[in-house]
Amino acid sequence: MAEFTLPKNSVLIKGKIFKAPEGATNIRRFEVYRWDPESGENPRIDAFELDMDSCGPMVLDAILKIKNEVDSTLTFRRSCREGVCGSCAMTINGKNSLACTKAIDSYSGTVKIYPLPHLQVVKDLVPDLNHFYAQYASIKPWIETQTPAPADSERLQSKEDREKLDGLYDCVLCACCSTSCPSYWWNSERYLGPAILLQAYRWLVDSRDESTGERLDELEDPFKLYRCHTIMNCTDTCPKGLNPAKAIAETKKLLVQRKLG
Repeated sequence: MAEFTLPKNSVLIKGKIFKAPEGATNIRRFEVYRWDPESGENPRIDAFELDMDSCGPMVLDAILKIKNEVDSTLTFRRSCREGVCGSCAMTINGKNSLACTKAIDSYSGTVKIYPLPHLQVVKDLVPDLNHFYAQYASIKPWIETQTPAPADSERLQSKEDREKLDGLYDCVLCACCSTSCPSYWWNSERYLGPAILLQAYRWLVDSRDESTGERLDELEDPFKLYRCHTIMNCTDTCPKGLNPAKAIAETKKLLVQRKLG
C-alpha cells in the first residue's frame, strides 16, 4: 500500500483568539486563514470577535477592522469596495466571492475566510495570480484588425452587436469562477479556465474584431477549451452574476459550425 508524507507546513493549526472589547454586546466571530512564508511556521486559523456596533456591514469592513484595530499584520488585497476591481476575491464560508459585496448579515454564525482555493498563497489571504493573468494575456484581449481604421470615425458597431457583449465585458477577472472549477484545479497548466474562456468569447463575438479564425485556432485544443465538463461551479459562484459556462458552450458551438462549414 502506498504511503504519503505530507510536506512541511501542510498542517493547519488553531491560532490566536482575539476577544471582543469588554462591554460589547453585538459580537460576531470571524475565523481567518493566516500564513506567513517567512516565519517558517504552519498556517493557522485566527479567530476574531468583533463588536458589530462599530463595524461596517460588509465582510470587507470586518477584515479592514481587524487590520486597522486588532492585528495590523493581516495581509489581503482590496481596492474599489464596489465589486468592480475584483481585488478582494476570497473564499467566504466555503464559497468564492468578493468580500466587498457580501453582507455580514447574509451569513449565520461564524464567518470563515480563506484565500481562493488551489492557488499558491503569497501570504494570508493573498493568492498568486501570475499564471492566471498570463493565461488572460494569451488570448489577446484586445481588438485585432486587418483593415485600415476609418479616417473620420471610430470602428462602429450596431446596437444589436453591442448587446452581444453584455454579460461578457462585465467580468472583473476576480478568478472566483476559475478557482471554483475542479477541471481548473487539476489542469490549470493547460486548461484556460472559465474566466479566461469567457473573456476569449467576448472577443470572438465582438463585431469589430477581424481575427475570429485565428482566435478559434488557438482555442481548438484538447486542454485549453475542452477540459470544461459543464460542472457549473463557475456560474454558481460568479459575484457579478455572469455565466462563463454558457460562454464556453457557445465557443464550442462556433468551432462545430466552422467544421460543418
